[in-house]
Amino acid sequence: MVKASAYSAQVDKTQLLEKHTVLVKRIAYHLMARLPASVLVDDLIQSGMIGLFEAANNFDSSKGASFETFAGIRIRGAMLDEIRRGDWTPRSVHKNSRLVSEAIKNLEAELGRDVTDIEVAEKLDISLNEYHHILNEVSSGKIIGFEDLGVSEDILNLDEDRTHSDPYQDIEKDLFRKALTQCISSLPEREALVLSLYYDEELNLREIGQVLDVSESRVSQIHSQAMHRLKARMQSWQS
Repeated sequence: MVKASAYSAQVDKTQLLEKHTVLVKRIAYHLMARLPASVLVDDLIQSGMIGLFEAANNFDSSKGASFETFAGIRIRGAMLDEIRRGDWTPRSVHKNSRLVSEAIKNLEAELGRDVTDIEVAEKLDISLNEYHHILNEVSSGKIIGFEDLGVSEDILNLDEDRTHSDPYQDIEKDLFRKALTQCISSLPEREALVLSLYYDEELNLREIGQVLDVSESRVSQIHSQAMHRLKARMQSWQS
């Protein structure tokens, strides 16, 4: 009886892996839309498959989350870990990213409103083209996402992935999630829309460009500026 149960569990796990292999590829190509050509999609898929295998081993349906949601979090996390281990980003890009966030933070504190591309460029004492170039470099040089706020983007799926092992941590995540949601809703309309299409609808930059009728490069700039604005406004939550 025990052997039969173990065999059934093994079959279920194999079926989960086979059924969700396409999920690994979808997440890999979604991330690749913002990564330089030096990153190989096969490397992301390989690390994602490890995440999927771990998800199949650790999934507990009694926690309330669907396997696809649970696996998606683990797959994306495994890929991001792989990307961070091979950080190709020059120090100058990291420095420019910090300067942009700081400029946005100071300008918005001074003016009490959303600041424009032109105003940030003037604050940095560079041309608008140079500023857009920085945004594109930052966006393609590293993942600019919710993990840069000090948490995973999957915190937005908090209600589906609670383990209740640490109620204090759950409370902190609830507060962060509310603050983040409020900050996103306060973004300029186009920036909020780009984040929604990218993170909620899982469109890539090219597809978002088609929706907004702008170039893929412009979408990259809008996304990068939106994340820098969030970093500036959520700075108190970053350790």
